[in-house]
Amino acid sequence: MYIAQNLNKILHQLPPQVTLVAVSKTKSVADIKEAYDAGQRDFGENKVQEMTSKHEDLPSDIRWHMIGHLQSNKIKYMASYVHLIHGVDSLDLLIEINKHAIKHNRIIRCLLQVYIAQEESKFGLDFEEIEKLLHSDIFSNLQHIKVVGLMGMASFTDDETQVRREFQTLNQFFKKLKNEPETSNFKLETLSMGMSGDYQIAIEEGSNLVRIGSAIFGSRNYIA
Repeated sequence: MYIAQNLNKILHQLPPQVTLVAVSKTKSVADIKEAYDAGQRDFGENKVQEMTSKHEDLPSDIRWHMIGHLQSNKIKYMASYVHLIHGVDSLDLLIEINKHAIKHNRIIRCLLQVYIAQEESKFGLDFEEIEKLLHSDIFSNLQHIKVVGLMGMASFTDDETQVRREFQTLNQFFKKLKNEPETSNFKLETLSMGMSGDYQIAIEEGSNLVRIGSAIFGSRNYIA
């Protein structure tokens, strides 16, 4: 019951408007099932093949979130079922997602990943690149994807002031983009910020979706 206890403790801390994605990467099907039996339905994976294998072995009402850096040649494996793709960092990737969504006659929801950290290892678009993408003719013709929000990861640092500042910057940009006209493939509603180490700060700064793994499942890794 270790996982269920951790999950319920976190859920009781979260405001009602905040969605919890339980980051289940490297965790076993049994671990995920324990969280599922405790009521959790949103799970995040960072490898498409691992997520697909778990999707096949676990209940069909789970909402699977692709949270890792996505390679275009892996989209086909998850296009039929993925609930939300978090790390879209290029127009080319949106084009590929749209192509595979057409094959399955569905609209795939996406978050644009914004680069807010002071770390070269992080992926993402800057504010100018995002505005250019959203106003492009190519984007307007992608009718089988829908950009529903932004995602950003703060710097990995103990400096809470820096982390808070980075989240504040992304929230300000999110609010700015919400003033853009809604279209069939663009309607901002999700601001994904915050993981196990900084989700409380993220929520204070406007996040309505947090991705928490180790605080639920622990730091041990399993093979699914």
